[in-house]
Amino acid sequence: MLLRVSTLLLRTLREDPADAEVPSHRLLLRAGYVRRAAPGGYTWLPLGKLVLDRITAIVRDEMTAIGDQEVHFPALLPAEPYRTSGRWTEYGDDIFTLADRKGAEHLLAPTHEELAALLVKDVFTSYRDFPVTLFQIQTKFRDEARPRAGLLRGREFLMKDAYSFDLDATGLQAAYDRHREAYRRIFTRLGLDFTVVRAMSGAMGGSASEEFLAATPVGEDTYVGCTRCDYAANTEAVVTGAPAAGDPDAHPPVEVHDTPETPTIASLVDLANGRALAGRTGWTAADTLKNVVLTVRQPGAERAELLVVGLPGDREVDLKRVGAVLAPATVAVFDDWAAHPELVRGYLGPQVLAKHGVRYLVDPRVVTGSAWLTGANEPGRHATDVVCGRDFVPDGTIEAAEVRPGDPCSACGDGELTLRRGIEVGHIFQLGRRYTDAFVVDVLGPEGKPVRPTMGCYGIGVSRAVAAVAEQHHDDRGLVWPAEVAPCDVHVVSAGKGPQLDAALELGGRLSAAGLRVLVDDRSHVSAGVKFTDVELIGIPRAVVVGRRLADGYVELRDRAGGERTELSVADAVARLLDEVGATRRNRV
Repeated sequence: MLLRVSTLLLRTLREDPADAEVPSHRLLLRAGYVRRAAPGGYTWLPLGKLVLDRITAIVRDEMTAIGDQEVHFPALLPAEPYRTSGRWTEYGDDIFTLADRKGAEHLLAPTHEELAALLVKDVFTSYRDFPVTLFQIQTKFRDEARPRAGLLRGREFLMKDAYSFDLDATGLQAAYDRHREAYRRIFTRLGLDFTVVRAMSGAMGGSASEEFLAATPVGEDTYVGCTRCDYAANTEAVVTGAPAAGDPDAHPPVEVHDTPETPTIASLVDLANGRALAGRTGWTAADTLKNVVLTVRQPGAERAELLVVGLPGDREVDLKRVGAVLAPATVAVFDDWAAHPELVRGYLGPQVLAKHGVRYLVDPRVVTGSAWLTGANEPGRHATDVVCGRDFVPDGTIEAAEVRPGDPCSACGDGELTLRRGIEVGHIFQLGRRYTDAFVVDVLGPEGKPVRPTMGCYGIGVSRAVAAVAEQHHDDRGLVWPAEVAPCDVHVVSAGKGPQLDAALELGGRLSAAGLRVLVDDRSHVSAGVKFTDVELIGIPRAVVVGRRLADGYVELRDRAGGERTELSVADAVARLLDEVGATRRNRV
């Protein structure tokens, strides 16, 4: 392949676009890989399409290597299968819906579990047809409320999704493990620094779930790692270690105190220490029980329900964690206090919630026998020795509190959690029988009785992976693509006109004929300085500069990542390039 800059659809930018928020967005626009077409939608220009295609090829290569079969579902789907599964309402405003000329409702596919289950039901009838895994690389659509960060949060994106069908849990686990290892190979080949973390299943359903997160400070996902063991989890999936339960009757009776002008935890702690409430000092925020009122709306419900979350006062509620636990319901902070006078703002305690029929869930640290300083449900009053299991009984526990650096690891008990940020580039799920149950997918089993297959699903954000690689592989001068995903193997640049330009074209043709992907900057109307700036901005791994020493038979070989520059004869330069590119390709096999 030989591309000439003079005829290529390529325009680089000297300045950062005003709306570019993160490095990948800024550099992919500046280097001429993509152009914004609409909010959350991008046109792939030739260089960008080459990178996208190379990542797609890597994904396809690893999927077929583990026996997955490629199919292609439509992107425009009828509403009925999604109504049957319940996800028409579960997705809510996150999907694009439309009606055809006859009034039939459709959606633009966000994912294809329903279609995969229906296809297997239509085609397979016997246990002998299993196991089977189907995959596709297809455009998907999500109606993002705030599309941002270029390819990282778009409304239209390219995704690889695979669906495994097995006859039992053992087969599902084997399929899950195969895909987990295949994903490791894929992201390693892409040159990504990634972590596999435990995750929540959300609207997908199912049980076990893991995310593959590419580490970057601009990532929208926060995850934790342990300083002592290999535990890693998305903050939504972090499990809090609960203290041992105690005897509820081992505490003094509840005592109510006048605590005027203490609507905040900080003001309450100051007053408690100043007055030595309950005959003690040394009160801290962790001794108080904060009660946060939320609203929870189930998909399709007209009204939201109240939910109060109780947690130690030194913690804040993380709405993203609450939403992950209660999915597919949507969660918001309650603010209509006038409509609920039974809830005393700033002085709310759990003692009366059951009486008013309000659901009450507590942090795992709020265990039976624990005593708290909390609201007395009267303006300007708090109570001490309010004991869980004696003075209130929660309806259950919920992982709702913010996760902080230094929190103990619940997996090993010895380490501390550190917080990191990353981009979700892959997600794998053990779905179980949610979708095969919904569509009654039964096949004849080995004993002549119906057997219902169990499913797994495995997604990779292919277009998002382009941005993830760009986030991890750039410097202050531009992109620095890993060799396996770069649009070309070599960038040939003529530093001048006339003989140098002719020699650059001849060298590019020679390298292309030998099987390399080559970009030749053959522009005669721009300066060498502009060309060299573009070399670094575009980020192809190797560059050959045809310059002033051409008359002596020498060219300059540049390594984009390391910055090394070496003068070689033309013959030696060609030999080295063929050897280096050949070695990279041999390592893929």
